Amino acid sequence: MQSAQSPICVQFPSSSKGALKSTSSLFSLSTLSPRSWAVSFARSSILAVLESAIHVGHLTISDSEGTHYYGRYIKGCNDVHLRVLNDNFWFRILLSGDLGFSEAYMIGDVDVSPSLKNAMDLWLENQAGMADTLSSTVAKISSAISSLYNGFLGQTRSQARLNAIASYDQSNELFKAFLSKEMMYSCALWSEAEGGVRGDLEMGPSPGDLEAAQLRKIRHVLRAARVKPGHRILEFGSGWGGLAIEAARSFGCEVDTLTLSIEQKKLAEERIKEAGLEDRIRVHLLDYREIPAEFEKAFDAFVSVEMLEHVGAKYYNLYFKLVDFALKSKEATAVVTSSTFPESRYTDYQAEDFMRKYMWPNSCLPSATTLITAANTASQGRFTLEGVENHAAHYPRTLREWGRRLERNLTQELIAKDYPALRDPAEYAAFKRKWQYLFAYAGAGFCKGYITCHMLTFIRENDTPAVRCD
Repeated sequence: MQSAQSPICVQFPSSSKGALKSTSSLFSLSTLSPRSWAVSFARSSILAVLESAIHVGHLTISDSEGTHYYGRYIKGCNDVHLRVLNDNFWFRILLSGDLGFSEAYMIGDVDVSPSLKNAMDLWLENQAGMADTLSSTVAKISSAISSLYNGFLGQTRSQARLNAIASYDQSNELFKAFLSKEMMYSCALWSEAEGGVRGDLEMGPSPGDLEAAQLRKIRHVLRAARVKPGHRILEFGSGWGGLAIEAARSFGCEVDTLTLSIEQKKLAEERIKEAGLEDRIRVHLLDYREIPAEFEKAFDAFVSVEMLEHVGAKYYNLYFKLVDFALKSKEATAVVTSSTFPESRYTDYQAEDFMRKYMWPNSCLPSATTLITAANTASQGRFTLEGVENHAAHYPRTLREWGRRLERNLTQELIAKDYPALRDPAEYAAFKRKWQYLFAYAGAGFCKGYITCHMLTFIRENDTPAVRCD
C-alpha cells in the first residue's frame, strides 16, 4: 500500500445463492409487487443457504420479519449478530455477494455485532459450506432479475452515496490521520520490542509502536537492497517519501522515486525539503513505463513497496524488464514487496469486489511465483532470486493500528476541507464506514491466509550471496 492507490486486496468467496424454497412458496410470491417479490425471493434464498452453510460459529440474523439462528452456539464461539435495517440488504447480497454486503454496511443497511472482524471470520470459516450450497438455478434467476437492479437501487440516494465515496481518497489529510509519521501506507514489521504481531491484543497499543515498526520495515527493505553510502536507488511508488528520506538520511544514498499522484508528490517534496535532502532525492511525476533513456544501467538498487498491485498481470514482464534496464549489470539488487494471492487462489482475471470497486479500481494481486517467473523471463536470467519472505502475519496488527488512529484523529471538519460534500452527516458516516470495512476485511483475509504479503529480493547473476561463505 505504499501508494495511495495501493491495495491490500481480499477476494472473499462470493455469497452463496442456493437452496431454493419449494415451488409452491415461489408461486406464492407472484402476487407481490416486482420489488417485494425480488426482496422476498432474495431473503428466502439466502436464509435457506445459511441453514446448511454455517458449520463453524453461530450466526443470528434479525430483520422486520423475525429472527433466525444458524450454526451451533457454544460458549466462547464466534457469535455474530446481523441486524438488517433495510430490506435492500437481501437484494444486494443475492446479486453482489460480498460486494453487496460491503455496500449494505457502508450505507447503514445492516448493523454488525460484536464487530466486523467477527463477521469476516465467520464468513471465511464457513467458506466451504457456502461453496457447497451454491445453486446454479438461483444464480440464473438472480442474473435474470439483475436487470431490475437500477430500478430498485440504482437511482436511490444511498446508491448515489456509494457512487461518490469511492472518489474521496486522495486527501493527504486523510492519510495523515491514520498513518505513522513516516506515512508508510504498507505493512509494518513488528518485533518483540512492540510485543510482536499480537502485542496490541495482549498488552495494548503503545504510543510510537507503529512508528517503530514502520521504520524497521523501511530499514529492512534497504538492508535487503544492500545499499551503501553513495549508492543510487530507483523507487517505483513514492508514497509520501518515507523510504526515500530514510535511504538518503540514514544510508547516505541518492534516490529517484516515481509517483503518479500530484498530491503525494507535493507533500513528499515538502517533507524532503524539511529534512534538508533536496539535493539527494528527486521525485518524478512519471509512469514507470516512461522512465528515460538516461536511467539505463544507472542504479545500484531498485525498491518498490506495495506498488505492484497496480501493475496488472499483462505488464509484469515489462515491469521487470525495466528494472533490469535500470540496474547496473553487476553488484545490483532489486527488492519488491506486494500483497499477493497464494498460488492456489491466483488468477489473471480477478472479479470486482469491495477492494476493486471502492478502494483501488483495476488493481490485481499477483502471486509470488508469478512475479519470480516474470523477473526471470524479463531479465533473460540476469536476476537470481536471493530471498522470499512472507510478511502477512504482520499486516493485521498494522491494520488494527490504522483503524485506531483513524477513529482517534479523523474528524468530519478535517476531511470536509478537501471534500465539502462530506459535511453531510450521512455522506461522512458512509465514508468512514468504508475505511472501517477495509481494515476489518483485509485483516481477516491476512489472518486466514486468503491473502499473503511477499517481499522478494533479486541479485544479479554471479553476485555473491548476502551472507559470506568464505
